[in-house]
Amino acid sequence: MRTALLQSSGRPGSVAENLKVLDAAAGRAAAAGAALLTAPEMFLTGYAIGDDIARLAEPADGDSADAIADLATRHGLAIAYGYPERDGGTVHNSAQLISATGDRLMNHRKAHLFGGFERDHFTPGEQAVVQAVLGGLTVGLMICYDVEFPEYVRAHALAGTDLLLVPTANMHPFQLVAESMIPVRAWENQMYVAYANRVGQEGEFEFFGLSALAGPDGIARARAGRGEELVVADADPAFLAASREANPYLKDRRPGLYGSLV
Repeated sequence: MRTALLQSSGRPGSVAENLKVLDAAAGRAAAAGAALLTAPEMFLTGYAIGDDIARLAEPADGDSADAIADLATRHGLAIAYGYPERDGGTVHNSAQLISATGDRLMNHRKAHLFGGFERDHFTPGEQAVVQAVLGGLTVGLMICYDVEFPEYVRAHALAGTDLLLVPTANMHPFQLVAESMIPVRAWENQMYVAYANRVGQEGEFEFFGLSALAGPDGIARARAGRGEELVVADADPAFLAASREANPYLKDRRPGLYGSLV
């Protein structure tokens, strides 16, 4: 399945402008043959926008979800994007996948909040694994810091995730995560990992880009630089099946020895 990653911080504070950026990116991705576009963490509103997070937060089925469903249908591809989700009196750092026919396929609430900024503005999610089937692949969803916890990614591997989407807002000096950890997560869990980062200065944060689609062989199929960019690469089910047959990690596990992890 051809997969596009949007590396952009959009226009922080403006939902309307970010929808325009997403619309234009979806058009370019569709023209490149992509069936799926993944945008960064908090793409809908911006990340470092302080109390505007709560003001701009929407339900998972809110007006912006409807707008993104419309543009997904118009361009004929699925879209995953990050946004602040309001659920009653709480706000979550969430990401949602909408199909090419405009259906809401899954929603994930970030489980591992990073730093005081996120803990001040969000309530952590509690669900371990969310999945949907897309283009013959079982697709999973998590957000940024979530992927840095090996147990959390392994839970996806054991549940059968083939392609893990990771909308991200990772900042200097943590480039190691994009450059080294993401390919290793793909290799050790025998899956594709699509890591779509923000880029540029935003408030106190400097986002470094380096978005990538990493394969089960630990090699990035596509790698963005440090500017605004759209990169496209394929998540190949046949290659994934062959890689899993050759790589024994999941088969050679001895869960009885790992009880102390939980």
